[in-house]
Amino acid sequence: MTLTTQRPARLISVPLFLLLLSLSPSVFAHGVDANTERFLLASQGLAIGPFLYIGAKHMVTGYDHLLFLIGVIFFLFRTRDVLTYVSLFTLGHSLTLLFGVLNNVAVNSFLIDAIIGLSIVYKGFDNLGGFRRLFGFQPNTKIAVMVFGLFHGFGLATKLQDFSLPQAALWKNLLAFNVGVELGQFVALLFILIALDFWRRHESFYRFSAATNTLLMTGGLILFGYQITGYLING
Repeated sequence: MTLTTQRPARLISVPLFLLLLSLSPSVFAHGVDANTERFLLASQGLAIGPFLYIGAKHMVTGYDHLLFLIGVIFFLFRTRDVLTYVSLFTLGHSLTLLFGVLNNVAVNSFLIDAIIGLSIVYKGFDNLGGFRRLFGFQPNTKIAVMVFGLFHGFGLATKLQDFSLPQAALWKNLLAFNVGVELGQFVALLFILIALDFWRRHESFYRFSAATNTLLMTGGLILFGYQITGYLING
């Protein structure tokens, strides 16, 4: 293999590997950064701009959501397919985000984040053809992406429920947060697609695709393990 074909693979796989290694126990904790926490605790009324920003920031820095989306679009080569799958994921997490917060549906944060970790494992395993090879069948990928989107939405909802947001203008702030999430997702996906499009032009994309999806599965298993440990310790 030449240096030219190796370089694109390193541009994708190495940063992904470093991301997984850099996740410390505090990162796996269920919460937000200190500045956002202070704002949410002090929030009393309509704040469209701040909630829009918080939603976008959460998605751009949401390693669990991004890892799942990388798996979803990894082998999608047509724009129509990317839009279809991303729309299903968006529909799923938007529904449970709004439903969970507005109806105060409580879900254990450690368990929901453990399921989100498993969603990453699922997508990496699916990309490797694991279901056909080991079980002789292929789950409906579109349904799976939407269902896992529902769990991702509950994960977002539990983060907001931790702060007991006031009912005044809640639905407006929540809608702004959701729009921010979608904007952040769009920006993150744009950079991911640019990187993937560049990598796909080289032979190393297929050469290292199995290794990359194995890394995705590893990351998902790490997330799952941390969240289950947190659940057993903290309940």
